[in-house]
Amino acid sequence: MKKLFTALACLLSFAAVNAGNKSPILTIEGGQVQGVSTDIKGVTVYRGIPFAAPPTGQNRWRAPQPVIPWEGVKICDTFGHPPFQAAHYPGGYTTEWGYGDEAPYSEDCLYLNVWTKKPGKTDAKLPVAIWIFGGGMREGWGSEPEFDGQEWAAKDVVLVSFNYRVGPFGFFAHPLISAEDPEHATGNWGMLDQIEAMKWVQKNIEQFGGDPDNVMIFGQSAGSRSVKFLCSSPLTKGLFNKAVIMSGSGLVKPRSNSMGMQQSMTTLAQAEESTKEVMDWANLKTLSQMRNAGTETIFALATIYQQVTGKRSILTAAPISPYIDSYTLPESFDDACLDNSLAQVPYLIGYTLNDAGNMGTQIVDFCLNREEMGGKAYAYQFARPLPDDGNHPEVTQRLRGAFHSSDLWFVFKSLKHCWRPWTEGDWDLSEKMLTAWSNFAKYGDPNGADGGEWKPLTKENRQFMIFKLDENDAEASALGNPLAR
Repeated sequence: MKKLFTALACLLSFAAVNAGNKSPILTIEGGQVQGVSTDIKGVTVYRGIPFAAPPTGQNRWRAPQPVIPWEGVKICDTFGHPPFQAAHYPGGYTTEWGYGDEAPYSEDCLYLNVWTKKPGKTDAKLPVAIWIFGGGMREGWGSEPEFDGQEWAAKDVVLVSFNYRVGPFGFFAHPLISAEDPEHATGNWGMLDQIEAMKWVQKNIEQFGGDPDNVMIFGQSAGSRSVKFLCSSPLTKGLFNKAVIMSGSGLVKPRSNSMGMQQSMTTLAQAEESTKEVMDWANLKTLSQMRNAGTETIFALATIYQQVTGKRSILTAAPISPYIDSYTLPESFDDACLDNSLAQVPYLIGYTLNDAGNMGTQIVDFCLNREEMGGKAYAYQFARPLPDDGNHPEVTQRLRGAFHSSDLWFVFKSLKHCWRPWTEGDWDLSEKMLTAWSNFAKYGDPNGADGGEWKPLTKENRQFMIFKLDENDAEASALGNPLAR
């Protein structure tokens, strides 16, 4: 009997401890959710929260629809489906990020994730950072291993990542679709998904301890181009108050083609014409036919069209860019900079040492534009060549040095998910970058509340903050401010 009482006591004690470790049940748009613990004590993650109805069937190529309510408590322990895209194979970025453990790709992809230290503390007022993944707007998802948000939460920032429609499901214009709602005609469904996630934050983030009045948006590559478009859109006013642009270039001064005419982004009318030509060729001439076509058919159709006819279409553009319409994106980012209609918020903008193109000069031009318009922008360069253990022959030149995207491991301090032989200096550098980014989320200043050595780039101070390992990256210091003119 004594043994029975002892066993019962142990069982009750175990149950009490487990109950104490459970996160609180939160009531949000759609129903109730409960998170799970992370590797960092005190940090809870909520994975796979629906923020809109599945954009499938008759919701294909429509603005995000209200989330479908669920019964009971949704245990948020699993990430949602990545958006439908091409399969990933070893080599290139697949080798770097370790794709393979995610859920199957699907059109049913509108899910988000939240990392926080204060679930249920509606008065905590923690700053919020909304992450937008890259991938040319053709691939990627918000729960890739390098985007692990627990270190952000440990810095007292609520980190939100999410999925949005990509490829022909996220950027698809057609005259028949525009005719459904001419006042809001657009083909920028992926952008509307991003805006819907931002609206979700406004309505629900207090339940997770976040402050809807202190929100930073940030992204890298196509994610940072998304940030630029969001900063140019009239639909995002009041949804954020800081922005970070990572490896997405800066201000591209107006250029002229051989005819002396200024180049511009694709318009909605141009996109409609190009897409209609492909759909007509495939004998998909009604909305019902297009929306009932299989996922794989829609995904592959433009490529097949090009192979058979030899003609390119807007659907095979790489990278994808949203269309200029009169609703989601009335003008380009560059035009918004020049006419000062860009969001009046602090900016942090930068690139990696081995990024392609003329990003550095364009970043300087953007910072000077913000100064001219009464704002401020902090510039940086990531100059740490990533270490290589020599055991990955599939790693090409594309993944050597301080390559495009190499800074992601450091900004999220997610190095433990990577195969590379990190040094103690890498962990220190990562802590430095995470601190700067999280400070920017909190204060709009990467130095913190009291300021510091990292000054905004201006006409008088054309300096980039250089992130490097002093002992290994000495040559980077010579390149640290190559654009000071």
